[in-house]
Amino acid sequence: MKKTLFIIACLLCSCLTVGAQETVQKPAKAVYTNECYDKKLIKEAKKWIKKGEWRQGFNGADPHESVNIVDFYMQYKKNPEQWTKLFQYLAKTDLLALPKGKLPIEGSDLTISVEDSENGPLEKRQSESHYHGIDFQYCVKGTERFGIIDHVTSTPNSKYKPDVIHYSYDKARAKFYDSTPDKFFIFFPGDWHIAKVNNDTDNQTIRVCVIKVRWID
Repeated sequence: MKKTLFIIACLLCSCLTVGAQETVQKPAKAVYTNECYDKKLIKEAKKWIKKGEWRQGFNGADPHESVNIVDFYMQYKKNPEQWTKLFQYLAKTDLLALPKGKLPIEGSDLTISVEDSENGPLEKRQSESHYHGIDFQYCVKGTERFGIIDHVTSTPNSKYKPDVIHYSYDKARAKFYDSTPDKFFIFFPGDWHIAKVNNDTDNQTIRVCVIKVRWID
């Protein structure tokens, strides 16, 4: 009887030890954006995206799968004038014919930054996020690679100034996406990102158009 009880105790101890090890070793869930758990709101956002009135006649590209559609939906509703002007501008403008530099978007206080640039090694590219600004990024020529970093394992490594902060991050936890002229990206404050990372091709030359939009709380 004593021997049986001893064996049972050993088995219980072993199970508890294994369970404890699994708990310690299990990595925390990665977080890449401002997560929404409101199913009704998510459904509304998907319907709004599909309906496409936000396009204002712009059919040159679709939002990339990584775009936070709830943030997009809510920010458009809170600030329709700026978003309307943005997409109207894209609809009527030949972005490949624009001169490089910062240009005003007529009828608004928005500007578009046209950058003829090149991708570079990941280790030479800084991660960043913004508290009050939204980055609308559209690669109209070539392939730009973006990195999206995990909030849980990233830590700020700079002061917040003027509306940007940089991070140290775990490369193994980062996600990477290629931006081509058929998709646009939108980085909201909850999207900590890295721009202009080398892609897997021999051509790293890109033309990128960036429009800053105000974040509305």
